Amino acid sequence: MPLQIVRNDITKMKVDAIVNAAKNSLVGGGGVDGAVHRAAGSQLLEECKTLGGCETGGAKLTRGYNLPCKYVIHTVGPVYIDGKHGEEALLRSCYRSSLDLAKETECKTLAFPLISSGVYGYPKDEALRTATDEIGKFLLENEMTVYLVIFDKTSYKISETLFSEIESFIDDCYVEEHIDNRSEQLRMKSVRRNLPGRSICEDAAPQAAYSALISLEDAVKQLDESFSEMLLRKIDESGMTDSQVYKKANIDRKLFSKIRSDKHYKPSKPTAIAFAVALELPLNEAKDMLMKAGFALSHSNKFDIIIEYFISKGNYNIFEINEALFAFDQCLLGA
Repeated sequence: MPLQIVRNDITKMKVDAIVNAAKNSLVGGGGVDGAVHRAAGSQLLEECKTLGGCETGGAKLTRGYNLPCKYVIHTVGPVYIDGKHGEEALLRSCYRSSLDLAKETECKTLAFPLISSGVYGYPKDEALRTATDEIGKFLLENEMTVYLVIFDKTSYKISETLFSEIESFIDDCYVEEHIDNRSEQLRMKSVRRNLPGRSICEDAAPQAAYSALISLEDAVKQLDESFSEMLLRKIDESGMTDSQVYKKANIDRKLFSKIRSDKHYKPSKPTAIAFAVALELPLNEAKDMLMKAGFALSHSNKFDIIIEYFISKGNYNIFEINEALFAFDQCLLGA
């Protein structure tokens, strides 16, 4: 998928380029900056000394040396004061400048840390939102795989309000599911207690088998459109181009080509949901599309409940959805 949030050490990412959260002097420091310089070796520092520093919000390129990447893109994030001193604009500039430089260098894969969220004090939830927003905008217009690398869980945080709302929604759905299941069990027990002699299964078996056979024959005669056919129809109806849809879905172009060329293609559940989100389908239509792929949304599954939460709220930003899924240790949407 074009944007992935991963837990890893950025100095171990095997990509074309990694982004280093540097100081203006570019001569190394603590945190990510220190780790990058230590892993790259002394030659990185020697090259950095020739660059004449870097302004806040800008980006400069060096070789990767001992790192498993070709290049290091050094960008200088803002020190957070109170959010009223141009910090957001500067942070957005860090991501845009780095992405543009990676594109100029023909990088296909790029890994970012969460810039300014460490000792520079930028609130982690705001830093995360800015990162995914800027990267997402870039990926709508460009082909590249971008990783947002989180070193550990404490480095990652969505807003407390959003986290609490999703947590409450999950709890409510779990309770609803368990109540429904319990009620159904009690109803069936009551039916069985009131049956004289033979069980309902024994009496109804021949008729049920015949009805099932007829229903099966009807179903076979009325084979519906496949997932691929429904997807392409919905794209036509939406007025969007193929590329607009697969980029909004955080799906790789090659995978979309496979789906388009094979009407019997069976996508994974995250891929199917990603397309429903990209097309901004209401919940009933999203469930229908999911059924075409052989899946359903369940209130017994935390992943499914989070998806239902965002669709029911009319929030179809796949990067925001993936932020929440990552926070709740669920798989992300996309390929």
